[in-house]
Amino acid sequence: MTKSTDRFQFFDQHPEIADFEKDIIQGLSASEPYILPKYFYDETGSKLFEDICSTEEYYPTRTEVSIIRDNIDDLVNNLGKECLLIEPGSGDSYKVRLLLDALRPIAYLPIDISRRYLQDEAKKLAAEFTWLNVHAVCADFTGKLKLPYHVEATGKVAFFPGSTIGNFMPEQAVAVLEEIKSMVGQDGGLLIGVDLRKAPAILNAAYNDKKGFTAQFNLNLLTRINNELGANFKLNSFKHHAFFNEEKSRIEMHLLSLQDQQVKLAGQVFEFKKDESILTEYSHKYSIEHFQELAQKAGFERVKTWVDNEKLFSVHYLKVC
Repeated sequence: MTKSTDRFQFFDQHPEIADFEKDIIQGLSASEPYILPKYFYDETGSKLFEDICSTEEYYPTRTEVSIIRDNIDDLVNNLGKECLLIEPGSGDSYKVRLLLDALRPIAYLPIDISRRYLQDEAKKLAAEFTWLNVHAVCADFTGKLKLPYHVEATGKVAFFPGSTIGNFMPEQAVAVLEEIKSMVGQDGGLLIGVDLRKAPAILNAAYNDKKGFTAQFNLNLLTRINNELGANFKLNSFKHHAFFNEEKSRIEMHLLSLQDQQVKLAGQVFEFKKDESILTEYSHKYSIEHFQELAQKAGFERVKTWVDNEKLFSVHYLKVC
């Protein structure tokens, strides 16, 4: 039996701190200020997201897990065993554990922007699955990636759960799907989770959990900017604000300024009026037909779709056209 250290490799393409600062300044300078949601996931943010996924109100994780568990044999038949499994935005790798023993991939490539969190999770997987090669890539998966040497292998499948695709505007979502298509190459596949439209009350509750984890997750963005970039955001001067925009079919998450205030960052001063907000996330909700139209624009065709009995969530297997 090979040691987990022999089967674990780490490829560090982590964005420079200058890129983080540039993105934050650009977002706060916009006419409608924003922070890119990829910056939620420092070590603290990643752990808070685990807490969110465990709440009673947040249905996406448990529903997607149930779909995968209930249809595991069908999923494996469609994906094919011994593929090269790539997971952009891997996070805690909880869901991929449901697939690994059944798929027995030749290697698993988790990609995540949170360096320490990715290292810890990837090492755990290598120790837990004693036959598995884990080649972790610390990078922003929405950019151009330099994947490790074995990307030339045939039978590549990307696993993109959690409806992360919903965080992007529809035209951006097409671009992300095109980037994933370039990862998996000709004849490659994509197993993707997509959240569905449903009653606004269910959606609003999911992003405003009673335990306040989503609020902490949102406000942690300001803590991270303070700690890493030397800004002086006052956390008690901002409030988490999330709601379903029916016209745009999306959840919007904002940080709402509770007073007129100024924030200093990198020699610049940013002014926020009372009730002005910083947009931190969109989470688009799709019909199955609308999502499949997006996938087709990106060069994927549908092979099969699985949905839970309550029609809350969907999992799609797509192939490169």
